[in-house]
Amino acid sequence: MIRGSSYIATVLVDLFDPPKISPNFQFSVSWNYRKGVCRGSNRWYGAWKFPHSQPDVPRYRMFATQTPEAILGVDSEDPASALDVNLKSISPISVSNLLEVVADDLQALNQNLQSIVGVENPVLISAAQQIFGAGGKRMRPALVFLVSRATADIVGLKEVTLEHRRLAEIIEMIHTASLIHDDVLDDSGMRRGRETIHQLYGTRVALLAGDFMFAQSSWYLANLENLEVLKLITKVLIDFANGEIKQASRLFDCDIKLEEYLIKSYYKTASLIAASTKGAAIFSRVDDSVSEQMYEYGKNLGLSFQVVDDILDFTQSAEQLGKPAGNDLSKGNLTAPIIFALEKEPKLRDIIESEFAEHGSLDEAINLVNKCGGIKRAQVLAKEKGDLAIQNLKSLPQSAFRSSLEGMVKYNLERIY
Repeated sequence: MIRGSSYIATVLVDLFDPPKISPNFQFSVSWNYRKGVCRGSNRWYGAWKFPHSQPDVPRYRMFATQTPEAILGVDSEDPASALDVNLKSISPISVSNLLEVVADDLQALNQNLQSIVGVENPVLISAAQQIFGAGGKRMRPALVFLVSRATADIVGLKEVTLEHRRLAEIIEMIHTASLIHDDVLDDSGMRRGRETIHQLYGTRVALLAGDFMFAQSSWYLANLENLEVLKLITKVLIDFANGEIKQASRLFDCDIKLEEYLIKSYYKTASLIAASTKGAAIFSRVDDSVSEQMYEYGKNLGLSFQVVDDILDFTQSAEQLGKPAGNDLSKGNLTAPIIFALEKEPKLRDIIESEFAEHGSLDEAINLVNKCGGIKRAQVLAKEKGDLAIQNLKSLPQSAFRSSLEGMVKYNLERIY
């Protein structure tokens, strides 16, 4: 067991870096909202293709799809109606203590990742070393291991299975591939203090490296031969695309509603986390009711993380963020703090719809978001989703692993208090 804090601290340095890819998927949903201005994006990228397991295997369980509103539990008539909760102080959480119970699992994962990717190609080997050596991108596999061990207790498993371990590796590869493409789309030269793949090797190699990692993860996923998990994870890839399309179509649109923001956040962020936690439960062979609660835990945790990240975009310095403060707002991506502030400050709408044409208007908009209580209301929203995530854990027996899953929620909320 690794006891020191130096290794563990790298696991959750970057609690959330939402994935972004732009595949050529078509997506159409009818929303029950007041129609607003729609500004689309002209960027369009090639579609991904993923292998599938045999579709005629009868022994696997199936699950029903739901509308985005049903998945999120959103009340479209009054999206802020459930936010009347009391914020409570949370004692400091030690990350090293939080993940000590799966430290050996995470160490083994780090060792395996570089050997899984690029074993036959020197460029891919170098890219894998650059990506996986940077640290700070292990939150999702940590959740896989925590849920795997917590649910294994229910059915009497004494150790996590090879399926659990492979799932953690697959999830991390999918997330990392999306980050490679994210850096290309945003033309980011640095990520966590290291040069990005496209900065080192060029856009072509970066895109191919991301493509390869998506394909490799899908190949390993198909070889797990579990149709339910296959469908669960591949749906995440569609959600990535849907989230990007929704975001691109509502840039600088001050008529965006809170429920639209939550649905987009689910697509771009929470979907992968929910699939990670549910997939881990499925491989433990627990009852469907427990697997569904683990899905809800991941979904609510992911939404809470995303809201917290969007708050930090306003409250942290550029040095802390690694990017300019108000970066999302400057690009027209309107997040929870802005949506809440727009309800109280008409001037903010004028500034945003001008796309910050005047010098100093972005700083003025940031100040208005703080002044109008947008940050505080977003804090309440993050706390609400976090509380729901903790409620979802009641289906698990008390254990060190369940305590760490609860601690993940509390650690996230500590970032804004």
